[in-house]
Amino acid sequence: MKTILFVEDEQTLQKTLGDALSKVGYKVINAMDGETGLKLAQTKMPDLVLLDIVLPKKEGFEVLAALKEDPKTRDIPVIILTNLEKMEDIEKALRLGATTYLIKTEYALENVMEKIKKCLGE
Repeated sequence: MKTILFVEDEQTLQKTLGDALSKVGYKVINAMDGETGLKLAQTKMPDLVLLDIVLPKKEGFEVLAALKEDPKTRDIPVIILTNLEKMEDIEKALRLGATTYLIKTEYALENVMEKIKKCLGE
């Protein structure tokens, strides 16, 4: 069973997407802030990280940079799932090592699930 770490401070989205991922056989670990998300990524070593950018305690860009700088977590694919639509945010995330950048309002739940499966090679 593959493990997905979902770092998202919006509880409704965390529950909806988390439940959908659990139903199709993923183990989901949730974090409500960037600091906790980074610690969980380093200790639980998930197969994939779903990461928001606007987060309390530590923003998503900082979490992403820390994950990609750490030899232990550098190879974990990171999908950014955010409301930030500016080209500079997208470019920054990809430059820092994000695998995919998804804007929440542009993707239905099914599309997000497809991107996750593709990222995990399924």
